[in-house]
Amino acid sequence: MARIVFGMNLSLDGYVDHDAFEPDPELFRHWTEHVHGLTGSVYGRRMYEIMRYWDEDHPEWEPDHHDFAAAWRNQPKWVVSRTLNSVGPNASLVEGDLATAIRDLKTRLDGEIAVSGPDLARSLTDAGLIDEYRLYFHPSVLGRGTPFFAGPRPPLHLVASDRVGPEVIRLTYIPLA
Repeated sequence: MARIVFGMNLSLDGYVDHDAFEPDPELFRHWTEHVHGLTGSVYGRRMYEIMRYWDEDHPEWEPDHHDFAAAWRNQPKWVVSRTLNSVGPNASLVEGDLATAIRDLKTRLDGEIAVSGPDLARSLTDAGLIDEYRLYFHPSVLGRGTPFFAGPRPPLHLVASDRVGPEVIRLTYIPLA
C-alpha cells in the first residue's frame, strides 16, 4: 500500500512560496533524490503549472537541473483540477471524487506518493488520507502568503527532525490516530 506524503519548503512563520526559497546545492540534491524515489506525485493545478517548468530543458541549466528534470519527467503525475482539460507528458487528470481516486492510488500502488500544494493537501487532510507531513523550514520570515496548512492543523506527532543542507531543518510528523 502506498503512503501519501505532503512536504514543502516553508518559512519560519509557516508560509510556502516557490519564489522565496532558492535551495542550496545540498537541498536541491535532496529534492532530486526524493523525486527519484517516488512512486508518483499528486498535484493541485497551481503547483502543477509551476512544476511544468521542468518539462523542457533550458540552456542555462547545470547538470543537477537536468537530473531533477529527468526524475520529474519520468514519474507518474496525477493532477487535480476543475479547469484543466489536458495535462502534459506522464500526467493524468484526476476525475471524479478526489478521496476515492487517492484511496484507489494508495491501494493499487506501493511506495511513496507526494502531494504538492497546500490546498490539495488540505482536502486530503480533511479526508484522512495524508500519512506523513514533512516541513522544510528555511531561516526566513515572509509575513504573508500561502500557509503550509491551508486549514486547521491536524493533531500531529513528531517522528523525526533532521538538517538538510546548511540552513534547512526538516520536521516529520504523522497524524495522531
